[in-house]
Amino acid sequence: MATLKEKRTCGQRCEDFGRFVWNPDHGTFMGRTPVKWVCISLYYVAFYVVMTALFALALWTLMYTLDPYAPDYQDRLLSPGVMVWPDVYNEENLELFYNMSEKSSLDRMAQCLRDFLIPYNDTLQESCHRMHQCKPGHYNLQTSFDAPGHTKWSCPFNQSVLEQCSGLEDPTFGYNGTKPCVIIKMNRIISFLPNNGTGMAPYVNCTALEGHENVDWIEYFPSNGTFDLSYFPYYGKQAQPSYVNPLVAVKIHLIGQRSAKIQCRVVAHNIGYENFYEPYEGKVIFQIKATS
Repeated sequence: MATLKEKRTCGQRCEDFGRFVWNPDHGTFMGRTPVKWVCISLYYVAFYVVMTALFALALWTLMYTLDPYAPDYQDRLLSPGVMVWPDVYNEENLELFYNMSEKSSLDRMAQCLRDFLIPYNDTLQESCHRMHQCKPGHYNLQTSFDAPGHTKWSCPFNQSVLEQCSGLEDPTFGYNGTKPCVIIKMNRIISFLPNNGTGMAPYVNCTALEGHENVDWIEYFPSNGTFDLSYFPYYGKQAQPSYVNPLVAVKIHLIGQRSAKIQCRVVAHNIGYENFYEPYEGKVIFQIKATS
């Protein structure tokens, strides 16, 4: 019959652990001699140095092949998206409803547009772009980085260009009555040339999809509703840090029930607008309604 293993005392266990840490008979520290500890330490130091160097080399190779001014792949961005301001709506329903007799409702719409137009202040735009003369009606093509800080020049867009919808003449942007203003912005795509570079400027065209009888007429500011060619192409945020999107303001004259569903489309040969899966591609549809 096997004998039971003798139970070791706490003192014996501590003695065994002490001999494991340092064994004077064999001259080992935690099971290895100092020479072996030096060898294994040098091995792991060399191993991690090599691994770190390989990772750094891979990262350097990746960064060396990337263009810091433009993404390598842009195949998903065939046509620019279009948005409307004031953006007081939620993501699902673009509804611009306001009460003409309610100050908080008017202030909400007007303040949203005022905040949006802060970067377009005439004085600010002049100070940012005073060293470069743009040619209206011509593409702003640039092959070199001649602007300060190894960047490219951008063309200014002044708030005053929006005239009656600039907020300079009417700080309520028409929301104190039945002639509200909305601002249409086309999103940026690097190196995008509208109309395939033919020299034809894209323009905004707004139509009433519902409630035609409630829309008397529609005004555009600038008067022709175009995005001037001098804002194209866009070279990227790092290449053009002072770039601002061109805008088109639309003043909608409401009558009758003062409610309509409006579609504003950016018209150009190479800007699509019928993609079911991209509802904001080339166009934006919103509901506008004024109550009293």
